[in-house]
Amino acid sequence: MKKLLLLFTGLLVLACQANAARIKDVSQVAGVRSNQLVGYGLVTGLPGSGESTPFTDQSFNAMLRNFGIQLPPGTKPKTKNVAAVIVTATLPAFSKQGQTIDVTVSSVGSAKSLRGGTLMQTMLKGLDGKVYAIAQGNLVVSGFSANGADGSKIVGNNPAAGMISNGAIVEQEIPSPFSRGDYITFNLLESDFTTAQRMADAINNFLGPQMASPVDATSVKVRAPRDISQRVAFLSAVENLEFNPADGAAKIIVNSRTGTIVVGKHVRLKPAAVTHGGMTVAIKENLNVSQPNGFSGGQTTVVPNSQIEVSEAKGKMFKFEPGLTLDDLVRAVNEVGAAPSDLMAILQALKQAGAIEGQLIII
Repeated sequence: MKKLLLLFTGLLVLACQANAARIKDVSQVAGVRSNQLVGYGLVTGLPGSGESTPFTDQSFNAMLRNFGIQLPPGTKPKTKNVAAVIVTATLPAFSKQGQTIDVTVSSVGSAKSLRGGTLMQTMLKGLDGKVYAIAQGNLVVSGFSANGADGSKIVGNNPAAGMISNGAIVEQEIPSPFSRGDYITFNLLESDFTTAQRMADAINNFLGPQMASPVDATSVKVRAPRDISQRVAFLSAVENLEFNPADGAAKIIVNSRTGTIVVGKHVRLKPAAVTHGGMTVAIKENLNVSQPNGFSGGQTTVVPNSQIEVSEAKGKMFKFEPGLTLDDLVRAVNEVGAAPSDLMAILQALKQAGAIEGQLIII
């Protein structure tokens, strides 16, 4: 009896561990996030695949003026080797001055390709208008294009966009609220009241009572030390705690474009009977030739002969018992042989009839 009890206890621990998740995998620390940067610049050195637009010419002239070169009035530069671009980047949390980040460069004009180009020094600004990084370097473009003499054209991937690995240098740090206040707040990636309560309970069991409290279905507030070095070690210990998140709500996700249907394990169906059949209409066009007599003076004509056939498939009826599970639903649909489009229609009809216990989401 004692051995059986130990075996049962071991299986229970394994089952709990199988469903457990670390706090760092299901939540994020409030205020610790990345920031988007954007800038406008010029790509030079293109092999004739650039553009000549008013804003490109204006930007090119402004660049020359920065180098002390003033073109005569009325001079129109040839900028086929230049393209105006938008440069975007993501500045990770806690990025320090002097570190480098990747940038993406995209054409905003009529440039055919950015392959072989070099991005001129470009300021990357945040939402507040301040400059946080400077980008410059040679582009890596995976796309290509080729034109034939007869007007034919082939394009692979996207030649009007590329990237520069480590192409921007961080010039200014973004302040973080991580080191301020007496609390650290964890925000769940998927809001759920039960998950928030379970997370708070797991932290309190590890740190002691009243150390963590759920604020709402998304946030859990944890008391933390003020010293920054202690706070880092504290967060490292807390974010690796494991607990059992709550199961998600019962949902059926239907992608109407691809025909993909995903049914959650908690979806249940109320008693219902369904029959589904389809009607097929086929129209065939046969062309007959009408040949007049030899001395009638008539002309040979082609007379169309249309044949319309209507066939209706025999629909099978299947019954859903109370508390139908996902396995029962799949088995019933497979027996009927319903296609994805038919299953979408069946699910919509069941939802309208109030026979689905769960959300039907069509995207």
